[in-house]
Amino acid sequence: MIDHALIEGGDAAASGNMPGMTERSFPRQFARTRRFTLGVPRRFTISPDGGRVAYLRSGGGDDPVTSLWTLDVTTGQERVIVDPRVLHEGAEDVPEEEKARRERSREQSAGVVDYATDAGARLAAFALSGRLFTTRLDEPEEADPGGSAGTATELGVSGAVIDPRPDPSGGRIAYVSRGELRVVDADGTGDRALAEPDGPDVVYGLAEHVAAEEMGRDHGYWWAPDGSRLLVARVDTSRVQRWWIADPANPAAPPRQIAYPAAGTNNADVSLWLIGLDGSRVAVGWDRAGFEYVVAAYWGAALLIVVESRDQRIMRILEIDPETGATTVRREDHDPAWVEIAPGVPALTASGALVWTTDQNDTRRLLVADEPVTPPGLQVQAVLDVDGETVLFTATRESTESHLWTYSPGDGLRQLSESPGVYGGRRAGGTTVVTAQSLDHDGTLVSVHRHGKQVAEITSRAEKPVLTPRVELMRAGRRELRTAVLLPSWHEPGSGKLPVLMDPYGGPAVQIVRAARTWTFLVSQWFAEQGFAVVVADGRGTPGRGPAWEKAIHGDVAAPVLEDQISALHAAAERHPDLDLSRVGIRGWSFGGFLAALAVLRRPDVFHAAVAGAAPTDQRLYDTYWKERFLGHPDEEPENYTRSSIIHEAADLRRPLMLIQGLADDNVIAAHTLRFSAALTAAGRPHTVLPLPGVSHMTPQEAVAENLLHLQVDFLKRSLGYVS
Repeated sequence: MIDHALIEGGDAAASGNMPGMTERSFPRQFARTRRFTLGVPRRFTISPDGGRVAYLRSGGGDDPVTSLWTLDVTTGQERVIVDPRVLHEGAEDVPEEEKARRERSREQSAGVVDYATDAGARLAAFALSGRLFTTRLDEPEEADPGGSAGTATELGVSGAVIDPRPDPSGGRIAYVSRGELRVVDADGTGDRALAEPDGPDVVYGLAEHVAAEEMGRDHGYWWAPDGSRLLVARVDTSRVQRWWIADPANPAAPPRQIAYPAAGTNNADVSLWLIGLDGSRVAVGWDRAGFEYVVAAYWGAALLIVVESRDQRIMRILEIDPETGATTVRREDHDPAWVEIAPGVPALTASGALVWTTDQNDTRRLLVADEPVTPPGLQVQAVLDVDGETVLFTATRESTESHLWTYSPGDGLRQLSESPGVYGGRRAGGTTVVTAQSLDHDGTLVSVHRHGKQVAEITSRAEKPVLTPRVELMRAGRRELRTAVLLPSWHEPGSGKLPVLMDPYGGPAVQIVRAARTWTFLVSQWFAEQGFAVVVADGRGTPGRGPAWEKAIHGDVAAPVLEDQISALHAAAERHPDLDLSRVGIRGWSFGGFLAALAVLRRPDVFHAAVAGAAPTDQRLYDTYWKERFLGHPDEEPENYTRSSIIHEAADLRRPLMLIQGLADDNVIAAHTLRFSAALTAAGRPHTVLPLPGVSHMTPQEAVAENLLHLQVDFLKRSLGYVS
């Protein structure tokens, strides 16, 4: 069915017949390295004096077990602090709540996948197989000649541990277990519950589904600066509808119950409480009926929360009185479509100035003390850190790039990164960690800067891809759609026509066309090596080009997005005459899968085959926060859901279509694909369904991830009549 010799040969050609590479196909490498994420340094924490950086990294590009490391900024010396293999033998036993957290964050590693420190970055806490550990980050290397890998201390607490975090002084560790928020002294004594569930559907201290999946809020409790109390979320899902995720491949296993707030249905009831170590408990008061979403929380010199209305058109920053729980409105923002959430805000500078973002002049601008400090045209993407009076953030004037910037009252606005690429970072104590990706090098480079000069590097141990993406960036059509074209390395212009593969995501919150050798471009190049001209386009709704561009899909997430893909395709063909527009396929996952199926349904004159993975075919089956943001409430604006869903268009299918679905997916549940397949069958429309038992939205299983690429390319070649 699959010509493996041809596929392997394509990989060897792409790698320049490198010694030992002919038997190492890219799909296998892609799966083994978890999309080339293994071995990459991440999750940086800088000590307040700027002298030490903690981070996570696995031992190599095919090592899925992540360790905790530190870097001495002065000497440049890296040191492993915790190797989880020393602490725990055998396979991990991950609690169900932690599995859910990892699914929401798309975490694919094992070992120490997360950690938290005290305010001084001296003590770190982490969980391993539900067990609680702490370790010192500030001990000199000579204190442990063995490398500190075995110096973590297990605290003997009862129950599986989720999200442990020290208080600012490092004297206590809070954590969640069995829905309780608990605290234990750093020496392992005094383990006790601070908040216990008062019902079977109540948990304390964890983020609810829509907060973790859509808002970027992955915590449910926050320490006071003095460590005397915590702000804690109480999440009650008793009114949320229940869905059941079964494993048809294992009929003896009971189905898994999830509380899933589908569009138009009840959300979890989230309240906030101030809970003291002395047993005190104070409710936080605000208009919870009018502002049911808790978007973010910040506890520094003041205690701030961000709440949002159900329709997401009004967002408020509230300041909480820690003694009484009373709230006052610090700021209110409005938008006729939705108020966008910017990562990293709210925050406060050392002098107490509020750091926030707002949309003005079709620009997402940085505000400090309610004054815009960035100019029109510079789109702020995220606030990364506030170091004294200095704000570190990412912003772009050209959406394919993302640069590091700082603002401070003394120095004003400064751009730290210059070369084209995608940058990120952290900052504290005058030290800045810079991450850099570009089209000029593989992977992520990590450098450490102090007082404006590079002083160290943090080594990436990621594996070098066996192929190199040959990316041509262009602006397509009258909307100047940011578009990438990738051709086979062996193709000579004018030597013959190439079938075309559109390879988009194309939807909100995700950019694919960026000036970096991302894993998405690596996959696109692999498809190109199989004989396709691959076109990737970011249309309306994708980030980076301003609020109006992002919100152009409000009320309709289908027609504008599909129109832009067609415009990009035709513009790419005008530039590259070898593109054969009589043989055009399209593939995608999640929103990209929806877009692929939409393309062959509505425009079979343009698209001749599609592969749709985890496609949300009925928008009413997706969650409240995400779908109501773009389409409104289904009871109030049902026409938006009809025009943006495709199940009712099943009879229009005229082209080959492969549907791929993980049966354990709790994000885009299997009902999307199964109901669509049933509608296609009822309409007498042939199609292919590839069910994946035990696979979630991430498809982390190596064999599945590898062979999915092989199966897709085989389907597309057969469907488009391509013979190499």
